[in-house]
Amino acid sequence: MTREPRWLDEEEQQTWLAFLGVTRRLDEALDRQLQRDAGMPHAYYMILVMLSAAPGRARRMTELAAATHSSPSRMSHAVTRLEAAGWVRRERCPSDRRGSIAVLTDAGFAVLAAAAPGHVEDVRANLFDQLTCEQVRQFGEICRVLLTHLDPHDDADPATPTAAAATR
Repeated sequence: MTREPRWLDEEEQQTWLAFLGVTRRLDEALDRQLQRDAGMPHAYYMILVMLSAAPGRARRMTELAAATHSSPSRMSHAVTRLEAAGWVRRERCPSDRRGSIAVLTDAGFAVLAAAAPGHVEDVRANLFDQLTCEQVRQFGEICRVLLTHLDPHDDADPATPTAAAATR
C-alpha cells in the first residue's frame, strides 16, 4: 500500500522556499566577497580553515574531504589548485603509503589570516546583524537540532567549535 505524502502546508512551503533562498544567496554573497578580496572561492577558504584548526596545520586528504563534505576527487582537485597557489602542500602519510596529507603552508596561513576579517564582516553583515540576540540564539538552536538529525555522528562538520576559527 502506498502512503500519501505529507505535503507541506502553506506556512511550511513558504518557510522552505525562504530557507532555500537564504542559503543560496548567503553562500553566493560570501563567495563573491572572498573571490573579490582574497582571490579564492568560499570552498577553498573552508579548506584552509580546516587545515589551520588541525594539529600541525595538517590533515589526511580523506579526513579533509569528509570534514568539508566533499568527494575525494573534488578535494584532490581543490588541493592541486591550492598547491599551485603555494598555500598548501601534500606529503606522504608516514603510516599509510597510499594516503597523503594536506599541509597548510605559512603562505596559506597568511592568506587565510588576511581573508578572515573581511569574511567575518560579511558573515556579520549578511546574517547576524540582521537578527536580534534572541533570534541568533534560536537560530543556533535550530541549526544544532537539524545538524544532529542529519548526521548525528558528524564530528568533522565546519559548525564544530574546532572550526570556529573560520570567522575569528
